[in-house]
Amino acid sequence: MSQSRHDLTVQFYKKMLLIRRFEEKIADIYHTDAIKSPVHLSIGQEAVAVGVCEALEEKDFVSNTYRCHATHIAKGGDLNAMMAELYGKETGCAGGKAGSMHLVEIDKGILGASAVVGTTIPVAAGYALAMKKNKKNQVLVAFFGDGATEEGCFSETINFAALHKLPMIFLCEKNPVKNRWPTPKICERIATYGIETHKVDSGDVFDIYDIAKKAVDKIRSPNQGPIFIECATYRYREHVGPGEDLNEEYRDLSEYKWWKENDQIDKLARELGADIAKSIESEVSQLIQTSIDFAEASPYPKPEKLHEYVYAA
Repeated sequence: MSQSRHDLTVQFYKKMLLIRRFEEKIADIYHTDAIKSPVHLSIGQEAVAVGVCEALEEKDFVSNTYRCHATHIAKGGDLNAMMAELYGKETGCAGGKAGSMHLVEIDKGILGASAVVGTTIPVAAGYALAMKKNKKNQVLVAFFGDGATEEGCFSETINFAALHKLPMIFLCEKNPVKNRWPTPKICERIATYGIETHKVDSGDVFDIYDIAKKAVDKIRSPNQGPIFIECATYRYREHVGPGEDLNEEYRDLSEYKWWKENDQIDKLARELGADIAKSIESEVSQLIQTSIDFAEASPYPKPEKLHEYVYAA
């Protein structure tokens, strides 16, 4: 039975608000040095992670970039374990060894992220190949930014995935691109591999969800993948760190203004009404505070854990 517009609005709003408030709290905490790794925030980009992950089932998987907080939360990652990982604590989702850029939670369908641009894409394809061979009717979504499409491993993986008809979605989170591409027509480029492509320019979470749901449903049929989706989005904060970079020359302030005026979280809050939005805001605040309390109370890893899971030392 399909969900009503209201139910989806509530789910979208809660998850997107949780991502934003979580990352805003990271920005507040960061200067204290409690967080033990660099952070790449996705404030402004929440609609992509939530719209896509809402179309998935629990058995499905996602592959992340180093800007992975949003997707981790949207796919159902443990918020306490995630915050503890940022604090470098033993109870973190990677035992406190990975930090912000390398979140992982396999039992929630979240493959490990990587700090090197594009490198998670071939890993995702390998996992998708295993999923196909195991015939579990699963779908994998590989998230990456527009910059990753310039890496050689991206082209190699696209070719491999098309050749083997892997059950995966290549999901490009595309911020405005200038002075880097001779043409912005990435969907046309990908189509030459014989891959179905879709483009969502609106930034609307419902538009993203609708395209993702259709793609996921199609891929569950044998030999119907892969599919490429390009989603326009806009990162409000600086590339790395908690601050803003609106004074930098690469920012077009008219673009920034448009995305702020069309902010999906604000839009859904208006649709739900003040009472519902306030109730959800209170619930989200409590979840985040609980995660902070958990992280602060957790111990750091013991020295003897240093070489655990290390292949060679």
